[in-house]
Amino acid sequence: MITNVLEYLEASAKRMPQKMAVEDSEKALSYGELCRQAKQVASFIGTQGDFRNRPIVVSIDRNVESLVLFLGVVYSGNFYVPVDDTMPRQRIRLILDTLRPVLVLRSVGGQAWEGFPTASYGDIVCGGEICEERLEAVRRRALDTDPLYAIFTSGSTGVPKGVLISHRSVIDLVEQFGKTFPFPKEPVFGNQAPFDFDVSVKDIYNALRLGGTVEIIPKQLFSFPGQLIPYMNERRVNVVIWAVSALRIVANFKTFSKCRPQYLELVMFSGEVMPVKVLNYWRENVDGARHVNLYGPTEITCNCSYYMVDRPFSNDENLPIGTAFGNTEVFLLDIEKNSLISREEPGRIGEICVKGTCLGLGYYNNPEKTAEAFVQNPLNPWYPETIYRTGDLGQYGGDGELYFAARKDFQIKHMGHRIELGEIEIAVNALDFIDTACCVYDEAREKIVLCYQAREACDKKIVGELAKALPKYMWPNRYAHYAQIPMNKNGKMDRVLLKEKHCQGK
Repeated sequence: MITNVLEYLEASAKRMPQKMAVEDSEKALSYGELCRQAKQVASFIGTQGDFRNRPIVVSIDRNVESLVLFLGVVYSGNFYVPVDDTMPRQRIRLILDTLRPVLVLRSVGGQAWEGFPTASYGDIVCGGEICEERLEAVRRRALDTDPLYAIFTSGSTGVPKGVLISHRSVIDLVEQFGKTFPFPKEPVFGNQAPFDFDVSVKDIYNALRLGGTVEIIPKQLFSFPGQLIPYMNERRVNVVIWAVSALRIVANFKTFSKCRPQYLELVMFSGEVMPVKVLNYWRENVDGARHVNLYGPTEITCNCSYYMVDRPFSNDENLPIGTAFGNTEVFLLDIEKNSLISREEPGRIGEICVKGTCLGLGYYNNPEKTAEAFVQNPLNPWYPETIYRTGDLGQYGGDGELYFAARKDFQIKHMGHRIELGEIEIAVNALDFIDTACCVYDEAREKIVLCYQAREACDKKIVGELAKALPKYMWPNRYAHYAQIPMNKNGKMDRVLLKEKHCQGK
């Protein structure tokens, strides 16, 4: 029975110590060296105090050093919190005030933060000793319920929330991935997601379990996708687990007209609703690869359901979010009645809820928000059973598949009608001349605002097409054209910024 994610690292290091575990554009570490350097980091942490299950911040970059620091924190018996120090100072301060970390570790390019003991990767591993006796003592006390990492997400009050995830939940995730998906014999994961975005968790720990390689793709290549695919071919990337936005960039630039992936066998995507026209572009151009739609919020350890794309979809269709992973239950709850919605009730909207080992430990140092989202299962009055209420709305289709409908907070009352903004977005994103689009609602003026990315402004053309697909009360009232729609740091459309810009009477 596996109880600690380090068992994956150590098994791979023992089996193939010279195999490359992680690479960036400038540096690479074998499994043996990764294990050794992580132990150096842990031994250094041990000299700073007798910490256990305490937060240690890692100031990250897209580099090998960040992963070494992560695993070093784990070896020390604590949990790591990745923080991008290019974020606004105010947000970083809010995160630090929530955490009160015992230590800050800097990767290359990081910077010291006032008020917290700080050390850098270079100083630690340059001649750092390993105290095996101390590390063995730490491991003897370890439990699979110990926290492994915390990732901060946005909070409705303006204060970021730190989602705390245990070893047990990550072990469950990668074991289910291994049972479910046809990974290549020698997987090379093309890492796209920032390390403070939970999509990257799947790259790191699936690779450690399988003895694969995490290939950290330089961020700038996603701004110049003509160079992206040759780089992936050079590094023999055969698995990608990317945010939808990254696949969309490749499709928008028609990147495959110049160069196609030579080694890709598995293409997974998550984070936002995948426009089917983008999926179709990938399926038409990446021969023989399996494509998988993944669903799940950070709070349930990345993903709780999957859909292996096994048939053609038209551009105006919606992809299912599919089947729950083993050892996980995903169900729909009637919000008003707290009753179960069955597959025999297609079209009936409910909140997507999740239970199982995948559930996070809650929000760090935030019991109120934890109690709001991680709740007693209302279908079970007999014994304690926690579920996570995702805030996502879903419905079963006539085919029995589960579909994402919208966020609860994307449902509006407009002109006397209840409208899912996501339904408008699906219709617009199906249009060939639109790169991407999203809707925000101006409550004060009662206006639906459509923000879209296209080569040129085409408001009238959009209206003409929507007239064929949606009732008039669902048509947007205002249009905002972007040559490049703003994205947040996790590669998703920045709906908060768009709402601030377009919904305050400006």
